[in-house]
Amino acid sequence: MLLGVLLVVLLAWPIGLLIWANGKIQHVDALTGAPGTAGTTYLLAGSDSRADGAVADATEGQRSDTIMVMHVPDSGPTALVSLPRDTLVEIPGYGPEKLNTSYSLGGPPLLAETVEQLTGLTVDHYVEIGMGGVQEVVDAVGGVELCLDYDVDDELSGLRWTAGCRVADGPTALAFARMRYADPNGDIGRADRQRQVIGAVMREVAAPATLVNPVDHVQLVEAGTGALVTDTDTGIVDLGRMALAFRNATGPDGVTGAPPIADFDYRPGTIGSTVLLDEDLAPQFFQRLRDGELTPSDVRTPG
Repeated sequence: MLLGVLLVVLLAWPIGLLIWANGKIQHVDALTGAPGTAGTTYLLAGSDSRADGAVADATEGQRSDTIMVMHVPDSGPTALVSLPRDTLVEIPGYGPEKLNTSYSLGGPPLLAETVEQLTGLTVDHYVEIGMGGVQEVVDAVGGVELCLDYDVDDELSGLRWTAGCRVADGPTALAFARMRYADPNGDIGRADRQRQVIGAVMREVAAPATLVNPVDHVQLVEAGTGALVTDTDTGIVDLGRMALAFRNATGPDGVTGAPPIADFDYRPGTIGSTVLLDEDLAPQFFQRLRDGELTPSDVRTPG
């Protein structure tokens, strides 16, 4: 009888937790309905809206400050590609513009459509996190270890950092992910640090001490579902698969980085400074991404 009760408890807790967590996820229309492509593609976006109070300044509205495409091919390594927010793209219905402008003009659906047009991949899952969400999730796991090999005293992001590694709390991790102007590699360096923050969170979530602690389960669900917004078809199981895919992408067998870039300060006219992808190498890059053939030598990394 005791064994039977124990089995019921062990089964009821994770099942009940999944049902409860699934009901707390916030959803938004985001997918385009385009014909599917091979594998599974996630579009990860970080909103720079100040509405959650995480950053106190006068910036109004919201843009997509962080844009990543993670592709899990049917065969080959999982790849996580950071698309610089200022990448010069053709926004459907609007013409040449910066990539993150698509989010300002048409929200998640237009961002997804623009990314699909750029990469040739159909977005299967859309996941967005706000600035406040970064803080909450990092604090929910008790902080994360981050590393940076140079000193930073950046007034715009609020990051104060002495070269080396240390455990960062939520506000520090957010500043670490936002800092750009003090980074010698600009958006490429910032994208690398953003991936570092998310990867550190994934490691903490998957830690044995977290997995066996019911209190941690509840705190993580509260923080995670409060921080994330997904498309209407993405549920808690999909988010779990995404977390595993992210861990694979940032592991030794995965591929992370940015597409080939020709010019970090390309000025085509009235839209100011943009990031120009290499017109000769980028098409081949995205083809290899779609086919699951991308290798570390194909991606651009800081330096």
